[in-house]
Amino acid sequence: MILVTGATGNIGRALARELDARGEKLRLLVRDPARARAAGLPPSDRAELVVGDFGDPGTLAAALTGVDRLFLLTQGIGTEHTTTAVAAARAAGVRHLVHLSSAHVLLDPVPAMGRWHHERERIIRASGIPATFLRPGGFMTNALDWLPTIHAGDYVLDPVGPGRYAPIDPADIAAVAAHVLTGHEEEEEDEQYVLTGDETFTVTEQVRIISETIGRTIEVRATTTPDEVVRFRFPHGAPPALAAAVTEGFALMRADTVGFRTDTVERLLGRRPRTFADWCARHADAFRRPATA
Repeated sequence: MILVTGATGNIGRALARELDARGEKLRLLVRDPARARAAGLPPSDRAELVVGDFGDPGTLAAALTGVDRLFLLTQGIGTEHTTTAVAAARAAGVRHLVHLSSAHVLLDPVPAMGRWHHERERIIRASGIPATFLRPGGFMTNALDWLPTIHAGDYVLDPVGPGRYAPIDPADIAAVAAHVLTGHEEEEEDEQYVLTGDETFTVTEQVRIISETIGRTIEVRATTTPDEVVRFRFPHGAPPALAAAVTEGFALMRADTVGFRTDTVERLLGRRPRTFADWCARHADAFRRPATA
């Protein structure tokens, strides 16, 4: 049996569908069953829903009973949830763990965002559970963070200027995770896969594609203060440690005017990654301004 954590998120939903399509015996860890039912997850006769929380070890022990493969996604800036989940997985006899990490762990020096992920990887390796680490770069879905300013004023804040990056569709991350979870575990143990799209963009170029998709001009405004930099990624604000990490991360992105890319998705899946234009077409309604009464 495979347990998917973060099952109602962008990656978890897509992964659940991928695994369901492959006929895998599936269990989905959720905190809110009502939200899970609304998220378009596979029906209960094909995917068992179990309520649990990383902050409550007892719920994880129950969720992991009978599980041999685990997709682990822990959010936030700490490592406590990873420690709790890994201890429960080890006690349950999980034989293969696929962990969502970050490409930030590869930078030298490792930035704050990367250090959190690096420590989580260390915790998993120390557990002795055979593991595979997925290290994606920026997500295409991060563009959804621009919705408040797009809807309110047809503009996007740009903290990276000439910086380029190759965002990846979370559906491609899910497809790689499904490939790894259903493959030969002995071939995947302690593998690290760095995942990106194969097209690099500046923020201005991404916004142009969104504008063309929805048929409305969206202005790009350069950020001028650290607060604006943080609001680019977290419109409602962020804790100080996370805000500092975000500011540092965008400074590094600004400095990369080439854009880091890998061919990992194509190598593993035998197809090119999904394009940002395709992603925008699928999410066009989200970017259109809501109708007023």
